Amino acid sequence: MTRVQRGRGGWVSNRAAQIIALGTVWCALALAGCSSSKPAATGEQNPNPSEIGTTNQGGSLENFSNKGTVGTATSPLSDIHFEYNQYAIQPQDGSILQQDASWLRDHPNTRTQIEGHCDERGSEEYNIALGAKRAQAAKDYLVTLGIAANRLSTISYGKELPLCTEHDESCWAQNRRAHFVVSQ
Repeated sequence: MTRVQRGRGGWVSNRAAQIIALGTVWCALALAGCSSSKPAATGEQNPNPSEIGTTNQGGSLENFSNKGTVGTATSPLSDIHFEYNQYAIQPQDGSILQQDASWLRDHPNTRTQIEGHCDERGSEEYNIALGAKRAQAAKDYLVTLGIAANRLSTISYGKELPLCTEHDESCWAQNRRAHFVVSQ
């Protein structure tokens, strides 16, 4: 035990200071874990979506929560697909992203969330990271095509919300995708 001199009062054990510091750190961590932030409500910028020809579209998680399936919601933007364990944009997907960018340029008041998805193979952690890289690759490509980065956000669902639940390559190929959710 180290003794510390404390002013004129004499020597005090440093044990009390350790307990106080530990309590302070514990309280700070507890308060940081309790903080919450409300997600921005969709549609606040443009309350009448029909003015620009689109509606607020639920993402994969919202569709799964409401309908019990991911499904394929109608979207003005097309999904792109990836090779196994890859996040590079394929040449055929470049033309899809160019069409998506054209639509986004024609509708400047919209915002888009890009969802990264993976097939069922691999750990949850690996697939969350891979899905994030896929979503970011799609975002970066759209930014190079002139879409403002602040209109695009990314999220990774990894293997958690599969579009197809069969256990074969054709199904897995459908799940390895970046999905675009449009909102105002």
